[in-house]
Amino acid sequence: MAVAIVLFAFAAITAFDASQMTFRVAYGLNPNTASYLVAGFLALLAFAHVWLAFQPNGDGPELEVDWEAIVTMVVGLASLVLCIFLGAGFVTGSTLLFAITARAFNRRAIFVDLLIGFVLSVGVFLLFNNLLRLALPSGPLERLF
Repeated sequence: MAVAIVLFAFAAITAFDASQMTFRVAYGLNPNTASYLVAGFLALLAFAHVWLAFQPNGDGPELEVDWEAIVTMVVGLASLVLCIFLGAGFVTGSTLLFAITARAFNRRAIFVDLLIGFVLSVGVFLLFNNLLRLALPSGPLERLF
């Protein structure tokens, strides 16, 4: 149920943020629409968590929280925020986020994960920057594209 509350909060924050955007386009997917879609998806996930919270859980084993994995994922998110704040850009931050999150799931191939994260981050950057014409935070790597 706690996860549902957090998801509802993120959905509300995202929807409020979308309502405050002044950038409007007459066609296609714009930042407002994308933000509302994300808020709706978060709300849908929150409702699913509420529904699951009230389902009988039977006699299954009790699961313990893996705090090390949670802290590792928080470090990954913090690295993304710091990379953007310090001017390293979206690609660098997202690459680190991917590799650190993979580590939180007990994956040990850090160099492979950095490479996968880099390829995915460049793909997302090019999609948003060139196709959707939405600017993501730029750093030294993004200026090469």
